[in-house]
Amino acid sequence: MKYLIVGLGNIGAQYEHTRHNVGFDCLDAFSQAYELEFKPDHFGQYAASRYRGRSLHFLKPDTYMNLSGNAVHYWVKKLNVPLNHLIVITDDLNLPFGTIRLKAKGSHGGHNGLRNIEEVLGTQAYPRVRVGIGSEFRTGEQVDFVLSHWHPNEATELPAMFLRIRKAIEELTFRGIGMAMNQLNTKS
Repeated sequence: MKYLIVGLGNIGAQYEHTRHNVGFDCLDAFSQAYELEFKPDHFGQYAASRYRGRSLHFLKPDTYMNLSGNAVHYWVKKLNVPLNHLIVITDDLNLPFGTIRLKAKGSHGGHNGLRNIEEVLGTQAYPRVRVGIGSEFRTGEQVDFVLSHWHPNEATELPAMFLRIRKAIEELTFRGIGMAMNQLNTKS
């Protein structure tokens, strides 16, 4: 079985390790466990590995967040991955920092990257991991907030969050999304 795991973010040094790039950072955290070596490929940085007989394909799109659908569509077609085996990891302003939610499908919730994926794929029916980045900003400062770096106390919590996400994705690929949702969507 094949799975495509996409971490959303923006390319460029100015975006590295910002809240909006939590999808990229999550895949980078997976690198050691899966011995990933991301290499430039069509529409992004790509790596592949195996887990318990499953073929795992990882993508960090280079299309910028708001055009992520182009990269996702290309790789879903290229790898012939069914949409229920596509897993998108992204930031979520609507969740408090540290909250992680895995959903089998759902709306874009105002997230431009998910909106574009939905538009290009023509469906909301694909799993996504939403990583809460909080909403500690004043009116009109949303863009600055999502493009800001983590507070030091938040940054220390990221490795544990990324480990929880990796374990849930492993559970999803091996036992199904229901088991993975039970594991990840409960507070640790």
